Amino acid sequence: MKTAPANAYALILGVSSGFGRACALSLAKEGYHIFGVHFDRAAGMKQAEDTKAAIEQEGVYAEFFNVNAADADRRAGVLQAIKTHFEGREDATVRMLVHSLAFGTLLPFVSKNDGQRVIAQRQIEMTMDVMANSLVYWTQDLFQAGLLKHGGRVLGMTSAGAHRVLPMYGAVSAAKAALESYIRQLALELGPFGITANSIRAGVTVTPALAKIPGNEQIRSNALMRNPAHRLTEPEDVARVVTMLMRDESQWINGTVIGVDGGEDAVDLTWWEVDS
Repeated sequence: MKTAPANAYALILGVSSGFGRACALSLAKEGYHIFGVHFDRAAGMKQAEDTKAAIEQEGVYAEFFNVNAADADRRAGVLQAIKTHFEGREDATVRMLVHSLAFGTLLPFVSKNDGQRVIAQRQIEMTMDVMANSLVYWTQDLFQAGLLKHGGRVLGMTSAGAHRVLPMYGAVSAAKAALESYIRQLALELGPFGITANSIRAGVTVTPALAKIPGNEQIRSNALMRNPAHRLTEPEDVARVVTMLMRDESQWINGTVIGVDGGEDAVDLTWWEVDS
């Protein structure tokens, strides 16, 4: 049974893989129409097309935009397309914005090895802009255009990397911490309009983004050891919580980081190694 209100849409940034894809499919099963933004070359287009087809099989509307979500002109183009689609339907609304963009530079800040690259200013700024700042810009434009209304939800995908350190993860860690801060500020400013903003902190999950992190095999191994359920988080675990947050009963959840990791982040790895 579909629970979505009539003419309710979700806008998913990073829709073609990982958390974005899982959220889009889960929300479509509930009856939400989907606008999706992704940035794929030819090799990744099949998965995006398959995702769109799977959404449409749920009997809902789906429109995808293969553009750089951090580009201001492309953002304006997507929002104009949404406004055009909404013409003549006063009850149409973007009920949820999901920010699931994972594109950043993984390089150390400093190195004693002359042959090792270190991160440059433009790479730090790009990482912050894509993985954090763009959340603010999309939210601003959606709100100002009247597309994000009372009952709306803003969700940013964070990670334990916002408060942990890993080799070569510094720029992404900073972006995740900034994302959480932006979410808190948006919760404050959007609250009077009946719109909530929260961060979703997933556990270690096998996604294309994880595969790009140096030492990801060790990250997965540590997570399996630390997690009370001894399994990794799956995109569908996160999608179920995101779908749950669409319900009216979740209106009082605002400005917080919601852990969706089976308790993984709560367990100290050093203690686990000693105790076991």
